[in-house]
Amino acid sequence: MLLTLLSLVIVLGVLIFVHELGHFVVAKAVGIQVLRFSLGFGRPLIAFTRGETEYWISWIPLGGYVKMAGLEDEGMVGELEGGKAAVAIDPERAFDRKPLGARMAVILAGVTMNVVLAFVIYVGLAGISGVPVRATTQVDTVLVSALPAGSEALAGLQRGDRIVRLNGDTVTSWDDVQRGLLESGPEAQIEIAGRSEPLTVRLPSDTSARIRLVSWGLLPFAPARLGLVFPGEPGARAGLKTGDVVIRAGGDSIRSWNDLLLKLWYNPGRPVALTVLRNGALVDLTVTPRPQTDADSTSVRPKSFGFIGAEGDFPETRQRQPVLTALRIGALQTGRQVGLVVGSVKRLVLGQASMKEVGGPILIAQVSGQAVRLGIDRFLMFIAFFSVSLAVLNLLPIPVLDGGHAMFLIVEAIRRKPLSTQLRLRLTQVGMLIVLAIMVLAISNDVIRSLR
Repeated sequence: MLLTLLSLVIVLGVLIFVHELGHFVVAKAVGIQVLRFSLGFGRPLIAFTRGETEYWISWIPLGGYVKMAGLEDEGMVGELEGGKAAVAIDPERAFDRKPLGARMAVILAGVTMNVVLAFVIYVGLAGISGVPVRATTQVDTVLVSALPAGSEALAGLQRGDRIVRLNGDTVTSWDDVQRGLLESGPEAQIEIAGRSEPLTVRLPSDTSARIRLVSWGLLPFAPARLGLVFPGEPGARAGLKTGDVVIRAGGDSIRSWNDLLLKLWYNPGRPVALTVLRNGALVDLTVTPRPQTDADSTSVRPKSFGFIGAEGDFPETRQRQPVLTALRIGALQTGRQVGLVVGSVKRLVLGQASMKEVGGPILIAQVSGQAVRLGIDRFLMFIAFFSVSLAVLNLLPIPVLDGGHAMFLIVEAIRRKPLSTQLRLRLTQVGMLIVLAIMVLAISNDVIRSLR
């Protein structure tokens, strides 16, 4: 519990600080007077003044704010932002006195910093720690239904076979195996440990068929050990925990992660008895996989498959990347995460996803606690993902959020004059009620998930 709370403090503290630092630095750079920089809302636990700015750490740790001259009464109003600043205000350096472009830069600086933080984490992990690769060349399962015509020779591989060379090149990870098959010519020579003759496999010229082969046809061995178990999902409700190793499912022995997946996929909505090894003891549980529709046309899963909301914890090594490659990986991963978060928000708005999926601080604490137990790399990946999420959510056009302030500026640009202070205050109050309602919903969902 202590580690979970500490991980939550680190995640929220870092992301709030980085976000507000963006507003602070850009506001200072364009000449706006910054009255207060606060981590948290409400009255301060720690407060000091340097120059013309108050610095607070406040007692409600669910966000932060930068109070600027000209907006001192337009934030989350009143006591939520700790009241008016004690420092003298210079009207000539008020927010509204600056050009519209400068004001927009200040508003967007927070979300920009969150995206930049995610990018830096992804680049740093790729260039310093390295990109994770599956540390095995051992075959687990060959799904014949996913093999393209001509490659049926792969069905001769058995569980436990270890691939040592592909087309004469030594392979040390499953990524090497996949890359070798994708880049091979019309035929691939696969050398297996303990076999005197290589296996000759004909490969299709169609790239999509090869991707289906390496993604679904030939599967690597990995123990059925659980990594992240997402709160509120069937796995968590059944009592599964990070580090559990599943050894039986539905009465059958489970020898690998793929055995477990296949058992769960084909039992959507039906209880599956599990036996897991946890801290040296056997624990019996029952999980009921949630039916989920597979939208991937290349997948071998049933159209409606069972899903329990848990990831595997696979043996991995890390390969450090050159600077330019790390930068490219960082950009791709950041862009991918932005797309995932935007897609999630879109599904919620369109009613394609349940509002029960919205999570709050308890969910963040639970996931961050699991992530830190899986290692510093995984914890940093979670911080990067959550930083992107914070950036996207802050851009929603709700007054109080950065997106709401940006919307005010866009309207001003169109009208060629700003909205009245009174109207902005009213819209801000409405926005605050919306945000509070979302927070109540998120915390309620967290509590319900925790009690299941």
